[in-house]
Amino acid sequence: MSASRPIAVLGGTGPEGFGLALRWAQAGETVIIGSRDTTRAQDAANKIKQSAPGANISGSENITACAAADLLVLTIPFEGHAALLKQLKPAIRPGSIVIDTTVPLAASVGGRASRTLGVWQGSAAQETAELVPKGVSVVAAFHNAGAELLNADGPVDCDVIVCSDDPAAIQIVRNLAIKIPSVRAIDGGKLENARIVEQITALLIGLNIRHKGHSGIRITGLPPAAYEV
Repeated sequence: MSASRPIAVLGGTGPEGFGLALRWAQAGETVIIGSRDTTRAQDAANKIKQSAPGANISGSENITACAAADLLVLTIPFEGHAALLKQLKPAIRPGSIVIDTTVPLAASVGGRASRTLGVWQGSAAQETAELVPKGVSVVAAFHNAGAELLNADGPVDCDVIVCSDDPAAIQIVRNLAIKIPSVRAIDGGKLENARIVEQITALLIGLNIRHKGHSGIRITGLPPAAYEV
């Protein structure tokens, strides 16, 4: 994927979004950090420029960022998920890919972070698919790449499982995932499988709390071709 194709990281001032924006900027991608607050977005972009001199990164309000790109990455808490998508819908370009990292954690509504909420559509990503314009591909990915590792120096010891009903979009997002050092990207099948991947995140959070670590997942036993992009 060419670095000339901008990636808008919506909600990119939070730990997960900032970490993804940082890694892609370091890899030479063109990144736009989106936020409800333009100043916060610009501050985040400037911070990344300090650690990645020459990075092609900017910051703007979410709708402006959305309108400037056709690769959109949602990195927002589940509590604001539907409201933001409804707000962004008029700005989403036909043919865009929406990459949803959202996990419906109970912590979003005052519950435990190690438990997921029931989503009527089946998963946060499937909710996204109902809310975006027709002709927009939704991809579920990056749920299990922890913010702590993304924001640290060094490789990210994690596999990224990519789910979508659009095989071409899966391939684009897999190529984006392997821009992050040591990440392997695996085709996880249809979008309906996102509910399983989202639930794994809650399990990992519980493990991190219990063992004071920064866990990820690795899928073993597949033929080499499964890991090749």
